[in-house]
Amino acid sequence: MKKVKKIKDLELMADKLRVESIISTTAAGSGHPTTCMSCAEILSSLFFHELEEKDEFILSKGHAAPILWAAYAEAGLIPTKELLNLRKITSNLEGHPTPLMPMVKIATGSLGQGLSAGVGMALAKRMKGDGTGGRVYVLLGDGESAEGAVWEAANAASFYRLDNLVTIVDVNRLGQSQQTMHGHKTQAYRKKFEAFGWNSIVVNGHSILELLDALKRAKRSKKPYAIIARTFKGKGFSLTENKNGWHGKPFSKEQMALAMKEIGTPDITLRSRVKYRKITHKTLTFTPNSYNPGEMVATRNAFGNALLKAGRKNRHILSIDGDVKNSTMTQDFFRAFPERSFESFIAEQNMVGMAAGMSSEGFIPFVATFGTFLTRAHDFIRMARYSEANIKFVGSHVGVSIGEDGPSQMGLEDMPMFISMPGSLILYPCDAVSTEHCVKEMLKHKGISYLRTTREKTPVIYNNKERFPAGKFKVLRKSKKDKVLVIAAGETVHEALKAQDLLKKRKKGRRNIRIIDLYSVKPLDRAGLARHARECNGNVIVVEDHYEGGIGGLVAKAVGKIRHLYIKDIPRSGKPEQLRRKYGIDAAAIVREVMKI
Repeated sequence: MKKVKKIKDLELMADKLRVESIISTTAAGSGHPTTCMSCAEILSSLFFHELEEKDEFILSKGHAAPILWAAYAEAGLIPTKELLNLRKITSNLEGHPTPLMPMVKIATGSLGQGLSAGVGMALAKRMKGDGTGGRVYVLLGDGESAEGAVWEAANAASFYRLDNLVTIVDVNRLGQSQQTMHGHKTQAYRKKFEAFGWNSIVVNGHSILELLDALKRAKRSKKPYAIIARTFKGKGFSLTENKNGWHGKPFSKEQMALAMKEIGTPDITLRSRVKYRKITHKTLTFTPNSYNPGEMVATRNAFGNALLKAGRKNRHILSIDGDVKNSTMTQDFFRAFPERSFESFIAEQNMVGMAAGMSSEGFIPFVATFGTFLTRAHDFIRMARYSEANIKFVGSHVGVSIGEDGPSQMGLEDMPMFISMPGSLILYPCDAVSTEHCVKEMLKHKGISYLRTTREKTPVIYNNKERFPAGKFKVLRKSKKDKVLVIAAGETVHEALKAQDLLKKRKKGRRNIRIIDLYSVKPLDRAGLARHARECNGNVIVVEDHYEGGIGGLVAKAVGKIRHLYIKDIPRSGKPEQLRRKYGIDAAAIVREVMKI
């Protein structure tokens, strides 16, 4: 009898969540009530039976946010009256989940990303090993399951045998504009998950009994578990149930009244074990390694050395690789800390999604790959920012300076995607000493940060006692006679120094130039740059190993008109020095530009 009552209560709660989703979206005048109505029994089963305090839930189909807010309200986490403030600028109940609602750890709404974050969360919980881990539940939509990133995540979950990860696919058949790829062919989803090494089951998504049985089976599984739930979009209201054309359309007040008449207005209160648990990120630090002046060290190697040393001191630091750890130089960290090192293989979207999930559990992931390959995961990086993730991105092999591999491997478009993100930190060191200190600055920063490293060895030019605070720059050469200010970063700093030496050797038309190493691209010391520009009569040259949209635009905002040396054409294979010369960012090009002034 207790089981029968439990099922009946959960059915009533499902209808209550359904109704509250309708009411809140009608009050807002926008939203997606029908996609909420299809997953009401799933949310009821999870929030009022299955989820424990240590578990996590990710609503990957983020447009169903209204029913998530309703579940939070019924679980006692927010006032029920707040549901009427859905989508208002004064409310944290946004149209899609974001961490403005403290219970939300992963922002969703750009579809196909929730499972990757779930993989990261499940790995993080396994790492804790202190009994506080718990399980991770991800609710996917059938439409978003067409995204390749979903299957990158499914592949990774199987590889790591994440028996603490459960995904539920809400197969409600209808997408935004038409039927989804497989419609109600639930076996197609089951076969896909099983092909990736998951255990799976197909259930009636509106049957509490079948859902509870599936969730029970999931707990016994030794593999990640997929519950394929066949549902109807707009369930419970004859006007909308299983009907196309209702996606993203709130009901009018008259339609809402009809829906409530059909569904009813259940009076039910159930206890939930779901609790809000705040995760804090520690501010970590370490003492950088030392280098000898003139020593030839690639900044990617210096990054690898810094990561290893930081990892020895801080167990919350993790490393995630995209099958390039012997190029990004995270390989030594992998050898030293295999339990904190994770291979995503060549799946950059899932790599970033995993990092977001790990960050949400209080870890600090370093995500390293070629700078150009990070552009493949731009949307995941963007959503990680909205998730308030604390991720340290490292892009190696940037610019034409990587040489013979050619344009497909050259990071030439990477900076704009990080520049555009509010609160991001972008550091671009030119030698080993500055690189290690930049890693230290990244650890101080809470949020998205990006370190740009190079393949080619460069001489150490800084003393080990130098400091490189974020938001500053270094003046490498300066005199009272300077007529031109040259601003460079990374490899082009060394080209600027060579240019000055060439200018000094000229018998006619000598020019004194001031050289700035702009190791901190963002934040930018705009006032400091403007002052140096004025002292050099407003003559500013920016030279960078990047396409348009990198450093030049930021500097121009600070100092006004600039002369800009950057990569203007699609490059080709060649030796680094040949490529810098061909595309006009080498010492000779700087000298020519100086002589035009």
